[in-house]
Amino acid sequence: MTSLPTIDPKTLKRRLDEGSALLIDIREPAEHARERIAGARLVPLSTIDRQPIPSDKAVVFHCRTGNRTAANAGVLRAKDCPEAYALAGGLEAWKAAGLPTEFNRHAPIELFRQVQIAAGSLILIGLVLAVLVSPWFVALSAFVGGGLIFAGVIGTCGIARLLGIMPWNQVTKPTG
Repeated sequence: MTSLPTIDPKTLKRRLDEGSALLIDIREPAEHARERIAGARLVPLSTIDRQPIPSDKAVVFHCRTGNRTAANAGVLRAKDCPEAYALAGGLEAWKAAGLPTEFNRHAPIELFRQVQIAAGSLILIGLVLAVLVSPWFVALSAFVGGGLIFAGVIGTCGIARLLGIMPWNQVTKPTG
C-alpha cells in the first residue's frame, strides 16, 4: 500500500503563508461548501483522476479526518507531484490546532449525517406507528435496517443517492 508523508497543521499553515504549498481538499463539493480551510482548492476524490494538479509547489491533500486521504494515498500519489503530503488529521486536526476555517451555516450538512438522520427517523417512525397504529408498521423499520445492511455490503447507499440529488444538496459553484 502506498502512503503519503504527513504534514502537521502548524507547519502547513506556515508553508501556505509563505506560498510554498498548495492545499487540495479532496472532499465532495457539499462538504467543502459547508466548511473549508481558506485558500484550499477543491478537487473532489471522485473527479481527481480527470483534473490536473499543478506541482510547482508542495501539494498537501486533505479531507475531514485524514482517513479518506490515507485510504486513497495511491490515487493521490499517482498525480505525480514531486512533493506531496497528507494533512495529518485533516480538517479536524487543523481546527484542533486553533487554526481558522471558513464556515457556511447555510450550506447543507454532510451527506453521511443526512443519511443517519433520515434512516434513524424512518426507523423511529416505523416503531412508533407499530405501537400506536398497527404492528405491521414494524416492517418500515425492518426495511430501512435491511437497506442499511445491504448498502454496507455493496458499498452504495440508496438513501445517500436520493438525498444527494435533493435541491438543498446541489452546490452550483465550488469555492476555493
